[in-house]
Amino acid sequence: MKVAVLDITGKDTGRKVELSKDVFGIEPNNHAIYLDVKQYLANQRQGTHKAKERAEITGSTRKIKKQKGTGTARAGSIKSGVFRGGGRMFGPRPRSYSFKLNKNLKRLARKSALSIQAKDNNLVVIEDFNFDTPKTKNFVNVLKALELDTKKALFVLGESNKNVYLSSRNLKGSKVVNSSELNTYGVLNANKVVISESSLEGIKSNLSK
Repeated sequence: MKVAVLDITGKDTGRKVELSKDVFGIEPNNHAIYLDVKQYLANQRQGTHKAKERAEITGSTRKIKKQKGTGTARAGSIKSGVFRGGGRMFGPRPRSYSFKLNKNLKRLARKSALSIQAKDNNLVVIEDFNFDTPKTKNFVNVLKALELDTKKALFVLGESNKNVYLSSRNLKGSKVVNSSELNTYGVLNANKVVISESSLEGIKSNLSK
């Protein structure tokens, strides 16, 4: 699968690159995608929720009324969850929502996501670029040139580029990552995936292990 290489002004450079069929042309595995996205979203949860239970409520421990003869249900503590101000029954406790997935499944999910975007013509390959200084306006100009200023775009770079990252950080619809930071959710959540030439080899090596 050959794709034309564009420059940051959106013009065709006249060159084409071959996208690996093992990464960008496989039959997508929907269940692998589901599990990887589920894990990603679960890892975003802090799990710091907490409600006071009966043992943590401050209050008297005396029996609030006699056991029999009142005509109502028996009750032993004002801290019971059936009373106003009592503890929460089976309330949330701090916990981790993370779970384990094996590496092969995660690689399959990411290759499936890239293959879906490639099949839908949502992949763009551009020349490597850099900015002299971090400036949001420079990155906005790149988005406009590629007609991505009104879309969600994921930029994949070959290596960490501080100036490009800082230039994109204030833009809500755009995200810049390295080839080693690719995840299934990020790929599928973008309307367009913009891949730099130098990142192609890194993506292939990371997903072909």
